[in-house]
Amino acid sequence: MKKNRFVIALFALMLLVLSACGNTTSKDSAAKEQKPAAAKPAPTNMILATTTSTQDSGLLDVIIPMFEKQNNVKVKVIAVGTGEALAMGTKGEADALLVHAPAAEKAVVDAGDAINYKRVMYNDFVLVGPKENPAGVSGDDIVAAFKKLAETKSPFISRGDDSGTNKKELAIWTTANIKPAGDWYVSTGQGMGQTLQVAAEKKGYVLTDRATWLSQSKNLDTLKIVVEGGKDLMNIYHVMEVNPEKHDKVNSTDAKKFVDFMVAPKTQDVIENFGKKEFGRSLFIKYTE
Repeated sequence: MKKNRFVIALFALMLLVLSACGNTTSKDSAAKEQKPAAAKPAPTNMILATTTSTQDSGLLDVIIPMFEKQNNVKVKVIAVGTGEALAMGTKGEADALLVHAPAAEKAVVDAGDAINYKRVMYNDFVLVGPKENPAGVSGDDIVAAFKKLAETKSPFISRGDDSGTNKKELAIWTTANIKPAGDWYVSTGQGMGQTLQVAAEKKGYVLTDRATWLSQSKNLDTLKIVVEGGKDLMNIYHVMEVNPEKHDKVNSTDAKKFVDFMVAPKTQDVIENFGKKEFGRSLFIKYTE
């Protein structure tokens, strides 16, 4: 009888110990669950001045969220013509630049307003016109095509906004020794997407980067590419930081991160594959040194 009472008492003691341990574990778990997580630092802010083609093509919608997530940065994108984007850099009004007018870019770098200047990607320019192609331009000789457009006074729609595309167009007119003027030459002062819409409405010809054309062409069924493939139609994009030694208010830390991000292998692969599924070809080609 005493032995039985001893066993019962021992069993009760064990239950009491286990219950206490369980309560401790539960309390510890509850305490851990209630402990607030460490607050995530607020994102820093960076301004990117870039050309409208990187926005109109949809590329920025893919790569900017990648950069923001990886670096806890909030990017304010200002998509304007390359000339205006470069001007923002010379005034210290942007932290990083992504543009496509090499000669103008070099002047900004040489003046010391931008540093860490790197090639990112390229595509090409194409001449687009009405499907009926009343001017009869074709092939890959863009200078010959411009001469014919001027001779026939075929409607030509220019961006007229000092963008990289506008700079390229004006350089072609200069090579052709022509100063375009008259009712047939229309300047929109707008971005590439809007200028293509004007060309469609006026049944005119327009120089565009291929990426914007491919991304917008489904809404431009009255237009087609009429001249392409010329060796002088290459369209190169560069990225750079605004120089903090000359403009002390810029966010140089994140600007450098952005330049490094744009030339990183993973980002370059994303650029290379952008548009392939939807358009059957890349809108931009990565720039491998």
